[in-house]
Parts: sequence; structure tokens; C-alpha cells
Amino acid sequence: MDRIFNMFKMIATASAVAFVVYSCKGKLAEAESLVLSETPVQTVNDMFIVHSENGHIQMRAEADLMQRFENDSLSYELFPEGFSVFGYTDEGMLETEIEADNAKHVQYKDGRETWEAYGNVVVKNLINQEVMETDTLYWDQKEEKIYTHCYVRMYSPDGFSQGYGMESDQRARDSKLFNPFNSYGFVVKDTTQVVVDSVNFVGPFKKNNVD
Repeated sequence: MDRIFNMFKMIATASAVAFVVYSCKGKLAEAESLVLSETPVQTVNDMFIVHSENGHIQMRAEADLMQRFENDSLSYELFPEGFSVFGYTDEGMLETEIEADNAKHVQYKDGRETWEAYGNVVVKNLINQEVMETDTLYWDQKEEKIYTHCYVRMYSPDGFSQGYGMESDQRARDSKLFNPFNSYGFVVKDTTQVVVDSVNFVGPFKKNNVD
């Protein structure tokens, strides 16, 4: 009787071990199926970056979500929930705004960097009162320029222009449209016209009441 009991005990133990091994094997297989190159190594919510030189702010960047990825040849950040960049003059005035639905920053192992913005890209030069709209925009940080090969709409106090392909300095001060079509312009020659920078304008100081 004891021999039969010991046999059943050994069978039960072997079955339990086999069940555990089988269960663990299934979980390990799921872990091994994870593709590390497609998994972010860092995630940042409500990103806020400020770049300054000699105590003066030069650039500010904001994004609701940043995801950083890495592989053997490069690392890159994705901004899938929108991206905004604000550029300032040497005097600290807000001059340039760039907004997009998505953005990507790539850093190669050889030191090269690229910035790309996609979807409802809007570039504003607040001082010149100029607005540019496109679907894709590239920023060459080394050459300090922005450009695109896509369709572009440009608005300025002198009129409206549209076409394919654009290049400008990174502050959007001198935009050049490569292949314009169906554009028009107008010039206001009223010498009494006063243009106010509503973003950087502080306004007059209130006078102190003197009894």
C-alpha cells in the first residue's frame, strides 16, 4: 500500500513541476517577443526645455509627451502629441513660434542631428507679422535654417503667397518660396499706420497719483 501511495505522490509531484515549467515557459516566450528597438527607453510627460546663453533665453521648447528610442546607429525622440518651439532675439523678445502635431529629433552616432515636424506646421515671425503654413518642416541646426519641399502658404503684411518648397533662416526672418503660383500682394502706404507687437508690448506705465 505504501508503495502505491509513494508512486501516486511521485506522479503528482512530476505533474506539478511540469505545469510550473510549462507556465514559466509561456511567460518567457512573451518576454522574448518584446522588440527593444521599438520600445522607448525614456518617456517624459509635459516636457519643458529652456536654452539660454550669457543669461539670455534663446529658445524654449514644450511638448505634452516625449518618447526616446535607441538602436545601434542612432537615438531619436518622438513627440506624438504635439510640439512647440519659441525663439527669442538677443534682446530677449519673443520672435519666432513653430508648432506642429508631431515632431522627431534624430541624433546619429557620427554626431549629426536632424529635426523634423509634421502635420499642421505653423511658423510665425511675430516681429515681422508673418505666418507660414505647411505639412512638413525640417530644421538644419548646423546650418541654422528651416526648409521644406511641400506645399506652403505664406501670409505677411504685404500679401499672400503659396507654392512648393521654402527655405529660411531658423528665425523665419527671410523666407524664400521656390515655386510660387497664384500669389497676390498689396502694399499699405499710409504713413500714419502704427504696428504694435502685441506679444512683447508692455504698454505705458501708469502715472502715480500725487495729492
